[in-house]
Amino acid sequence: MHIVLHEPEIPQNTGNIARTCAATGATLHLIEPLGFSIDEKALKRAGLDYWHLLDVRTYKNFEEFLEKNNNPKIFMATTKAHHTHVEVEYEEDAYIMFGKESAGIPEEILVNYEDTCVRIPMIESARSLNLSNSVAVVLYEALRQTDYKLLQKTGELHRLQW
Repeated sequence: MHIVLHEPEIPQNTGNIARTCAATGATLHLIEPLGFSIDEKALKRAGLDYWHLLDVRTYKNFEEFLEKNNNPKIFMATTKAHHTHVEVEYEEDAYIMFGKESAGIPEEILVNYEDTCVRIPMIESARSLNLSNSVAVVLYEALRQTDYKLLQKTGELHRLQW
């Protein structure tokens, strides 16, 4: 799986997303400009000790991202979508893009992806969910649809046994 963040602004959100990507084996793609330095303490702190598990790639702009990834099929997470995040079919190598916290994905990009835009259902008066929560919700639905391949399917107690 691939999580794409278009111009993320808040380091704590990106750090949380990085940790989710590391724990699920998803690649994290960051499209500049970023609202922080990739070395920023808050970013590292939110990801804790998972950075060695993370495959993170950065791009100067959306066009460079498209070029370097061979124009992939991209699911665009937006509150403006016709389909919910559970009404589409994700592939094992799906690309799922999220916009910056203050404005989402620019409409100039969204207009070209109408069929692959997805939204998380919420009440009408709610503007949006937190970015890191949104990534977790959509990524885990995509992983569920692909039977959680490569992920641990059972857990064990630390001190006792089931």
